[in-house]
Amino acid sequence: MLKDAFTRLVQRHTDNGNAGIIWLELEKAYNAKGRYYHNLSHLENMYAHLLEVKEDVTDWDTLLFSLFYHDMVYNASRKDNEERSAALAEKALNKIAYPPEKITLCTNQIITTKYHEISENADTNLLTDADLSILGASRESYLQYCKNIRKEYSIYPDFLYNHSRKKVLVHFLEMEYIFKTQHFQQKFETRARENIAHEISLLQNLTLPM
Repeated sequence: MLKDAFTRLVQRHTDNGNAGIIWLELEKAYNAKGRYYHNLSHLENMYAHLLEVKEDVTDWDTLLFSLFYHDMVYNASRKDNEERSAALAEKALNKIAYPPEKITLCTNQIITTKYHEISENADTNLLTDADLSILGASRESYLQYCKNIRKEYSIYPDFLYNHSRKKVLVHFLEMEYIFKTQHFQQKFETRARENIAHEISLLQNLTLPM
């Protein structure tokens, strides 16, 4: 589904026949060793949720490019993954002569996924909400997500990981709303807070299995 969606997306903006090559670059990145959560399954989940609100999206194609590239670079030991992912998106979109103002929007959307702060752009808020949708998944899916994230950060010992992870989770709970759009708030807000509180209790009492 993702490959077909991406191929159609690229072909809407170029006839140079490079859609397959560009997809292979994305596929290789998201299938890289050590990607237990930030992989193609994550993109599929986001894509499915965004399809539900497609009618509310102003610039669907730019939003899709942001989705496909937002985690193209992912290294648990670095803090500039979003910026590097945005740079790769800009390079790829320039190759297909995507409009400059839309490229800027795309790179800005990708960088916004770093902190998930509210944006004046409604499409950006839908993107970041979809990115966080796993927080409101079923308890079983959420706990698997926790394990996969821990695997991605396996280079860090428990005492460092647990402290940093708890800090991130508490930050979410301190927000008035985790999700910025009405659709995602209604669908995921309550369960997300329950899942996060549960994970915090696990981090306080034991180490999460990898």
